Amino acid sequence: MTTFVDRVVLHAAAGDGGNGCASVHREKFKPLGGPDGGDGGNGGDIVLVVDPQVTTLLDYHHGPHRRATSGKQGQGNNRDGANGETLVLPVPDGTVVTTLDGEVLADLVGAGTRYVIAHGGRGGLGNAALASTKRKAPGFALLGEPGDALDVVLELKTVADIALVGFPSAGKSSLVGALSAAKPKIADYPFTTLVPNLGVVQAGDVRFTVADVPGLIPGASQGKGLGLEFLRHVERCAALVHVLDCATIEPGRDPLTDLDVIEAELAEYGGLADRPRLVALNKVDVPDARDLADMVRPELEARGLQVLEVSAATREGLRELSFAMARVVADARAAAPAAEPERIVLRPRGHKEQEFTVQREGDRFRVLGDKPWRWVRQTDFTNDEAVGYLADRLARLGVEDELLKQGAQAGDEVVIGAGDNAVVFDWEPTLESGAELLHGPRGSDIRLEPERRRTR
Repeated sequence: MTTFVDRVVLHAAAGDGGNGCASVHREKFKPLGGPDGGDGGNGGDIVLVVDPQVTTLLDYHHGPHRRATSGKQGQGNNRDGANGETLVLPVPDGTVVTTLDGEVLADLVGAGTRYVIAHGGRGGLGNAALASTKRKAPGFALLGEPGDALDVVLELKTVADIALVGFPSAGKSSLVGALSAAKPKIADYPFTTLVPNLGVVQAGDVRFTVADVPGLIPGASQGKGLGLEFLRHVERCAALVHVLDCATIEPGRDPLTDLDVIEAELAEYGGLADRPRLVALNKVDVPDARDLADMVRPELEARGLQVLEVSAATREGLRELSFAMARVVADARAAAPAAEPERIVLRPRGHKEQEFTVQREGDRFRVLGDKPWRWVRQTDFTNDEAVGYLADRLARLGVEDELLKQGAQAGDEVVIGAGDNAVVFDWEPTLESGAELLHGPRGSDIRLEPERRRTR
């Protein structure tokens, strides 16, 4: 059974906004009670929050579809609908959020770090909020906006200061268990470790985390063994420790060859060339292994590497190794730039900044812009008065003037929005604007009546 998952595709859908209510106050002896429709509630957001108690993405592997609750519809007597509840999803420290195309949206490091991956839709206004001195009793309300719905990739990259790398059965997990209180699975066969093991080490005044990376063999960067799955877990480390098996009996294996092979795989993976390296010659409690360690140590030191002879079984050399790692971690932390306080930058829209664009596509015209698209989604097209209200809003925004400038004529096809969900209609220039000044039953707009169109 799968117990460790470090990459999942999450299907997130925020809550939809509730519709506004079109209602007129009715009370005895008050024939002109006026509109009293309340606003719809906002849909709930979906938020990722780093939780130190969560170490895997397993929950989202079993349940990849997550949806927040929608806002409630407004009601009469000026009662607004309830807002949808925010859905909080705990994720491990070090989770990277990307699109399906690989664009990084957020890198969540540090307990409590939050990121809203899907915003809930805004609730529609009720007719009480739409009333004005000219439109005293609107016979319509605005619809709630749909919430964001998207697919994102959650990828866990372990947050560790030191990464232990080496061939299978080199003793990486044994070192993690000997240096810390971690209890990784240890056995005498390759690929015992199927997930990265984390341990906390205290060396003097420095406390740091150590992780072993399982499954590195020749070709790991191309997917052989387990390396391709877990090489991402060394990306955040401050230093690499090569754990070299001095007691191996496999043909063609020796510490120098193992080091060259692992370095080649790390270079092929990329992004780790600047990390400091330490070398731990492991299993020196075996007599032949100690002799081999003495033979290869001068060559390794000639390459500029700090070499330590250790034994996870007898704990020989572990104190020296832990303090060597602590010095590297301390130097990396001292060199790291100080975290700047978060600054909130306000970028107000300029007075003359264009809020929409009109593109000509052959015989049709496409209107693009957040504001026109939002207005379209809020419109109830079964209500003529709501459609007329939309036409007036677009005219005040300048959409009709821009269409005229680009040569649009009555009857031309106009599209508002991008993609397949756009709204298509035959454009007819407004000859008389201001539906609130035209008398007619609530919910109607006499400009949209066929008889009146023919007489204009």
